[in-house]
Amino acid sequence: MKISDVLKERMGFSFEVFPPKTDVGMEKLCGKDGVLDKLYTLKPDYISCTYGAGGTNVGKNLEVLDKIQKDGVCTPVTHFTCIGNTKEGIKEQLQNYLDHGINHMLALRGDLPFGWTGTGGDLHYATELVKFVRQEFGDKFTIAVAGSPEGHIACRSLEADISFLKQKQDNGADYIMTQLCWDMDQFRYWLDAIRNAGIWLPVDVGIMPILDQAATINMALSRNGCVMPRELCEIISKHWIFPNPFDKEPFDAAVEQKKKDFKEAGIEYTINQIDEYRACGINGIHLYALNKYDDVARIVKESGIVDLI
Repeated sequence: MKISDVLKERMGFSFEVFPPKTDVGMEKLCGKDGVLDKLYTLKPDYISCTYGAGGTNVGKNLEVLDKIQKDGVCTPVTHFTCIGNTKEGIKEQLQNYLDHGINHMLALRGDLPFGWTGTGGDLHYATELVKFVRQEFGDKFTIAVAGSPEGHIACRSLEADISFLKQKQDNGADYIMTQLCWDMDQFRYWLDAIRNAGIWLPVDVGIMPILDQAATINMALSRNGCVMPRELCEIISKHWIFPNPFDKEPFDAAVEQKKKDFKEAGIEYTINQIDEYRACGINGIHLYALNKYDDVARIVKESGIVDLI
């Protein structure tokens, strides 16, 4: 069954993983009794795998997705970026995914890698990528597109961002995966706004577990420009690691206890946010697994996202 159909019938549940850069990391994720095997026990509808701009790290991406496809427990979904890609390159790579039995994708513009010296590619935006995939492959792919409840940081306004999301729908997208958003008032405003704009696609909400101070701050500010609510800021402040959480050798004598306490508070925060999202009537929860199992498994079980019996 297509993921878009699942999301229309009931609340879906899924994970995001990333392709490790080392053989050790790949074995930990994809090896026997590795992270993927453990994530399967939580009964996700699909697992997506990230993908670098211009096809960087595409080999590892496909290796991860091949395992998910071969195991047959849930649907593999590839992220796919058009920045730095030619039309011919896009066609060849997407056909390769189809040849491997992978027919679900998240269509993204993507960001050029640091130090990139190539061109920006033949396509400039995800709207163009969705249209191109439909022209070249028809309905062979189920296409997810990104939605930004706070507006994409490169877009001139939230209203413009919503109009482009409508364009993705008109060009053939099947469902929406949202970017990270902790501001629930803003999310509720955005959800009402896209429905008023005539966007009827199912909304699958992307959630990053709050497990580490530095990772949380980095994800919010360096990548997405997310608002950090007062409650989340208080959790960071109460467990602040001196001189700062990015220092590899902090002088804070209580660093290990602070990390432990922060993770505990962060998991509780994440579970509460999942409750709030579900109360909004969203169609799915897409949890960033961060290539981990124990912490995300606890979040899944304690939040009651899925029935584990």
